[in-house]
Amino acid sequence: MKIRVKFAKWGSMKFIGHLDMMRYFQKAVRRADIDIRYSEGYSAHQIMSFAAPLGVGITSDGEYFDIDVNSTLSSKESIDAFNAQMVDGVKVTGYVQLPDNAKTAMSLVAAADYSLSYKDGYESPYSFEEWKNIIKEKFTDKDTFVVLKKTKKSEREVDIKPLVYRFEVKEADAKPVFEMQVSTGSTDNIKPEFVLEAIYKSCGLEYEPLSIQIHRQEVYARDEHGELISLLDMGEDII
Repeated sequence: MKIRVKFAKWGSMKFIGHLDMMRYFQKAVRRADIDIRYSEGYSAHQIMSFAAPLGVGITSDGEYFDIDVNSTLSSKESIDAFNAQMVDGVKVTGYVQLPDNAKTAMSLVAAADYSLSYKDGYESPYSFEEWKNIIKEKFTDKDTFVVLKKTKKSEREVDIKPLVYRFEVKEADAKPVFEMQVSTGSTDNIKPEFVLEAIYKSCGLEYEPLSIQIHRQEVYARDEHGELISLLDMGEDII
């Protein structure tokens, strides 16, 4: 039986890296008495795979991992069992059963929603209204947005406009908040902070990464019609 688990991560837990989060949930599964399946062979391990690794320092409401189980309680009972083992900064929010032929979340990830906001003690160089006009004029209304993308071996010009499905600015606590939906996954992957940095450079500004808090809101796959669908909506609650 295939299960998809959704969880949120915030506070000091944002500084815990991906590999440590994997180990954390391996222990949590045992402590919560989840009847997880183990691989066969000499070195048996839990059958578990995470969707899209989250960078250190990023918070999220939309993290996922898949497990195989021999049997299971209801979604509510399983969520409660998980959360009884969670530390402050991690909370399981979803537990659904997947079809037997479902692919892993890792292989399905196609897009993600993010919000980027200014941390306390940092001020925006522009007002909300000014940012709204800048993003419209420099990005939304343009057919292309070409940037110089550097790798360890080379650098090349890339049009990132097709990889940004939505880009807008809102206002919260009298500060601008950037919201994006970007292509995510093993191919055509782009980081939201890279997009914001490119906008900064187009304005002649120096981008300070430590001034921005990145929050992942949701992760999506594509359905049979090519439409984006939440990874959780690909399964059903267990009653």
